[in-house]
Amino acid sequence: MSKVLTPKNNSYFSVGFNLILVGVDLPYDLYVNSSSNELKEKFVRIFPMHGKLINEDIQTFKKKYHQLYINEDQRDVYLKSLVDCAGLEDTEKTEVIKDSAIHYLDTIFDSTKEFSNEVLNETISGCRDSVESMVDVIKDYDVKQVQGLIADLSFHDFYTYDHSINVSMYCISIFKLLKPDAKREEIVMAGLGGLLHDLGKIKIPTHIINNAGKLDDEQFAMIKKHPRFGFDLVSKSDVDCPGIDFSVVKRIIYEHHENFNGTGYPEGLKEDEIHILARITSIADFFDAITTKRSYHEALSSEEALAIMSRSVGKKIDPKLFEVFSKSVSQVVNRTHNEELPDDFDPCQPHDVLPFQAVTAKKQKSNLFDKDEKSFGKVAGDSDFGKKKAS
Repeated sequence: MSKVLTPKNNSYFSVGFNLILVGVDLPYDLYVNSSSNELKEKFVRIFPMHGKLINEDIQTFKKKYHQLYINEDQRDVYLKSLVDCAGLEDTEKTEVIKDSAIHYLDTIFDSTKEFSNEVLNETISGCRDSVESMVDVIKDYDVKQVQGLIADLSFHDFYTYDHSINVSMYCISIFKLLKPDAKREEIVMAGLGGLLHDLGKIKIPTHIINNAGKLDDEQFAMIKKHPRFGFDLVSKSDVDCPGIDFSVVKRIIYEHHENFNGTGYPEGLKEDEIHILARITSIADFFDAITTKRSYHEALSSEEALAIMSRSVGKKIDPKLFEVFSKSVSQVVNRTHNEELPDDFDPCQPHDVLPFQAVTAKKQKSNLFDKDEKSFGKVAGDSDFGKKKAS
């Protein structure tokens, strides 16, 4: 059965023995590296697509081979197959999907590679595949369950990768809260926007992106350019990924740092001038930044996080979205945490210490605005930028 093949893509990725489908038509080919020389890898197919494996086959592979591989061209079908892997915990499935998302993000963030339309297309298409698989795994998860899942995942040493993936997962669950009958493609768009919201950071020096200390004025001014950078990358590149509404993706990228009261950047948009998915991303962005444990700072509890975030309601955060979000996270808010984060707090940046400050003013009561329920949570058809537009 062993046969040397020459797929279109010369890259392969490793897979765990327990992550291979058994008892059904296999939607991908399995390979092993038959060379002991790392510089002269030679991949040989040991099992063909559409064949059926049994448990005894997997045990035989474990005895004979150190590692199994799949060609990069088949990564998308492999990710989709994870949902059908019997006996596999959601944490294991999510870890694999996360690794794939990191692979695609790394492709475009790698400063040693020349940026091109082809690279951007590959990244966005691959990110969409990862999000689609994520939607299938966490389709029945609420925000609290997503938070627990994220806590069980390993983290990467590049904050932007982990944070973007977490934000994507939260965006999926928040959007489903707001629109329980949403179509799958709408949910995928919410997750994809969250995953790509910091795309513009590929044009920011790495030492600034990874700076967990306080940024100086010049560095922060550079960071504030990333929404525009990301918007321009997608607008000026000839990207063509079927099924992706780039008018929505561009708005999420461009508007996720806009504040509800109009004090954000880059345009100073306010309220419903900001796309609904950008407002969702803003909440997901904030929540993950303060609740996900990193090596450089302790995470807040859900109750503490909600107390902190509540002080930004009506300022940074959409009141109506926060009301729905907070009820899904916890019925209790820890009001003893009598601190707040400054208005210029940037959730997209790592922080060695969260920059809390004492509450200096009485919390303003937020009036929940009433909007047409038919348009609330809408994704498609919301293509303009309101009163202010990116040019």
